[in-house]
Amino acid sequence: MSEAFNAFVIDAVDGKVTSGLKQMTTADLPDEPILVEVAYSALNFKDGLALTGAAPIAQRTPMVGGIDLAGAIVESASSEWRPGDKVVINGWGLSQQHWGGYSQLQRVRPEWLIRVPDAFSLKQAMAIGTAGYTAMLCVLALERSGVKPGREVLVTGAAGGVGSVAVALLAKLGHTVIASTGRAETHDYLRGLGASGFIDRSSLGSPGAPVQGERWAGAIDTVAGHSLANALAQTAYGGTVAACGLASSRDLPGSILPFILRAVSLIGVDSEMAPRAAREEAWLRLATDLDPGKLDEMTAVEPMSKLPELASRILAGNIRGRTVIDVKA
Repeated sequence: MSEAFNAFVIDAVDGKVTSGLKQMTTADLPDEPILVEVAYSALNFKDGLALTGAAPIAQRTPMVGGIDLAGAIVESASSEWRPGDKVVINGWGLSQQHWGGYSQLQRVRPEWLIRVPDAFSLKQAMAIGTAGYTAMLCVLALERSGVKPGREVLVTGAAGGVGSVAVALLAKLGHTVIASTGRAETHDYLRGLGASGFIDRSSLGSPGAPVQGERWAGAIDTVAGHSLANALAQTAYGGTVAACGLASSRDLPGSILPFILRAVSLIGVDSEMAPRAAREEAWLRLATDLDPGKLDEMTAVEPMSKLPELASRILAGNIRGRTVIDVKA
C-alpha cells in the first residue's frame, strides 16, 4: 500500500523552524503496528508552539505536527484493535518524538489508543481533544480532593480550550463557576457555557499578598505565573487548585503560606503521559458530563491549510474555545 496523502510537516532549515503541507505516501510513515485513517485533529496551545518554533516541541525533524488525532483503524497487527474501530489519541509524544495527527494517514502504537465513546462523533472527539480531556482530568482531581458544589470555583484562561470545557463541565456538575478572562467580548460566550460570574485576568496577573481573602473552593488554572499564585492565595481553607498549563509563565512566584496556613492543595495535572486507566476514566466521564450542545457552541472547524495562521493566533490568545482541524480539507 503506497497511497499518497497530505500531512503538515515541521522542519528545520539552518536552525529556523518551518512548517507546511507536504505530500507523502504510506512508505514514509513510521514503522508502527496500526494504520489509522485520520478524520480530524485539533489545535492546542502546544501545537501553536510547535508549528511556530516558539518552543522546541519537535525534538527531531522532519516531524508531522498535531498532538491529537481521531479516526478509524485501517490496518492492525494488534489483537485488541480491528479495522473500523473508531479511536482517539491525545499526547503520548505526538508532534514531539512521534509523528502526529496533522496527516490524513498515520501509523501509531496500540497502547496509545482510546476508543471513541458512542456519545461522540470523530469531530466531537477532536473538539474535546487534549484540551477537553485535560479539563476533565482537572475536574476529577478537584473531586478526589473533596471539592463539592457550594462555594465558587475559579477557571483561569476561561475562554481558551481547556478553560471552555472546564467551565461547561463544572457548571453542569452544579458548581458556581467564576471565569477569569481578559476578553470582555467573551462574557456572553462563557455565560452560555455556564459561567456565573467573571473576574478580569489583570486582577490576578500582578503580584499579590501571599494570603488573601478566602474565595475559591477550588480552581483550575491554565495560566501559571502570578495568576496561579493569586488563585492559591485566595483559595479557601482545605481547597484545591488543579494546575495544567503555562499560557502566561512557567513560574510560580508565590508563597508556602496557603499550604501551611489554609491546608490548600496544589495538584499538577498531566495529560501527555497519563496512564491508560486515567484516560479511559476521563473519556467515560466526558461522555456523561459534557453537554454535546455546549461542545458544539465552543467549536470551530478549520482546514489544515490554515494552520500557520491559527498557530500564531492561539499563541496571541486570539482563539476562542476549540478549533478542530479537518485534515481532508
